[in-house]
Amino acid sequence: MTTIAFIGLGNMGIGMASNLAKAGSAANITEVKALDLSKAAVLRAVEAGCVEAANSKDAVSAADIVITMLPAGKHVELVYGSEDGVFAHAKKDALFIDCSTIDVGTARSVIAQAKDLGFDMIDAPVSGGVGGAAAGTLTFMCGGSKDAFNRAKQVLDIMGRNIFHAGDAGNGQVAKVCNNMLLGIHMIGTCEAFNLAEKLGLDAQTFYDISSTASGQNWSMTSYCPAPGPVPTAPSNNDYAPGFSAAMMLKDLRLAQDAASSARAATPLGTQSEALYSLMEAADKDDLDFSGIMKLINGKL
Repeated sequence: MTTIAFIGLGNMGIGMASNLAKAGSAANITEVKALDLSKAAVLRAVEAGCVEAANSKDAVSAADIVITMLPAGKHVELVYGSEDGVFAHAKKDALFIDCSTIDVGTARSVIAQAKDLGFDMIDAPVSGGVGGAAAGTLTFMCGGSKDAFNRAKQVLDIMGRNIFHAGDAGNGQVAKVCNNMLLGIHMIGTCEAFNLAEKLGLDAQTFYDISSTASGQNWSMTSYCPAPGPVPTAPSNNDYAPGFSAAMMLKDLRLAQDAASSARAATPLGTQSEALYSLMEAADKDDLDFSGIMKLINGKL
């Protein structure tokens, strides 16, 4: 049987931890200890079947697997490497899975520290949004040794539908930022196309019916259409209430640009996408869904 510590119960983490707790003994899980700075978040996790951890030591000292879902690289460094952190209190054969989306350099550095201390660790950022976290249908992009990945896969299968080993430490973060840079570029292009069609007298539904079956088809159009109407479940039909906020997209675009700079890789469309989402931030509209960039494109922000 396996004991799991889950640290970081934000919008994504709460769904992930809840699914592990619900899997329970059927998945050989004894308990899921939940830790977060937010008492309300911990209470939600407890309601879903998790056990409240008093502190970091209580959370990880008996855990076979420690999973973290944290806002940024500095938080990952602190949670793992501080004097009262995971490294200091984990049992020697524990496996660490960091599902945060952070910069590649920090991911590689923390995993190297874990390795030096004799621990297995992978970076495993996710795609699929809050809905995917709640439904257990996330995509995990994992970096680290093959042995560590194989140890992690069984528990990742409970939280996700598609589990990929991207290669060495940090490559999960590489896959995530490259994927989300592409998503941001696609979304902006899709918004421009729908806006232009409308300005030229072609309604959104008709353009969707044509382009969704032609060469312009892409996920941002067919699953998350930024123009109200064609896809009833898209945020555009709910005043752009976020599934994945513009602020989160901007965070990922900035990570992509940092990575591009360190690798001396040209990303002109990624650079422009970051600039456009920065305008949403400057207008205090980054709490909208990332498809809400349509409001910037059509001048209604």
